[in-house]
Amino acid sequence: MLWTSEILSNGVRLSMTSADGEEGYPGELKVWVTYSLDGAVLAINYKAQTTKTTPVNLTNHSYFNLAGHGCPNIYDHEVSIEAENYLPVDKTSIPTGEIASVENTNFDLRNPVVLGDHIANKLAGGFDHNFCLNFSKQRSPCARVYHRPSGRLLEIETTQPGVQFYTANFLDGSLKGKEGAIYPKHSAFCLETQNWPDAVNKANFPDALLRPGEEYDHTTWFKFSVLEQL
Repeated sequence: MLWTSEILSNGVRLSMTSADGEEGYPGELKVWVTYSLDGAVLAINYKAQTTKTTPVNLTNHSYFNLAGHGCPNIYDHEVSIEAENYLPVDKTSIPTGEIASVENTNFDLRNPVVLGDHIANKLAGGFDHNFCLNFSKQRSPCARVYHRPSGRLLEIETTQPGVQFYTANFLDGSLKGKEGAIYPKHSAFCLETQNWPDAVNKANFPDALLRPGEEYDHTTWFKFSVLEQL
């Protein structure tokens, strides 16, 4: 899709209109996504309005590697996620409908885990799961990723009720980026703040429908810093 862009004093606003019935979705949907930078904090705000009731779930699919571009894996990253529950999935990676506690499971990331050790010994293949956050729609801590060798730290806050944690399990080295870098399996991670996957088909999941007269309005903040090494 081609979006209309508008330059702001500290960022850019992108907008588009999806016609009623496009890709089978009801309603004319207007969408605005605003990227703004305030010091070391990148904020992404999503807004949408519709003329008919329709599912809306917007997110950002950026891949991160705090070790730097072209580094082959994220095994030395320490990750924590502020979630007491997660969504088990079936063999096609669709949530089963169960909302499971992370307590005494390999999905308990409330305290930091080192990804390499955790994936190798506790979760073969890696993460591609939704972690359940609070439903307040208020700005709340979501996740923290620390790369100890460089001291780089990424902290995420959001108004969304969930975050999909993905450890690039399906990258295979066939993609090449700038300066000829290749992207193999587990060479990056994503933390996609959003509503819970398949919520439109699960009555016990947060409502994923936007109705006429309402406004979809969510923001996620990515804060970058460097901790002093001891």
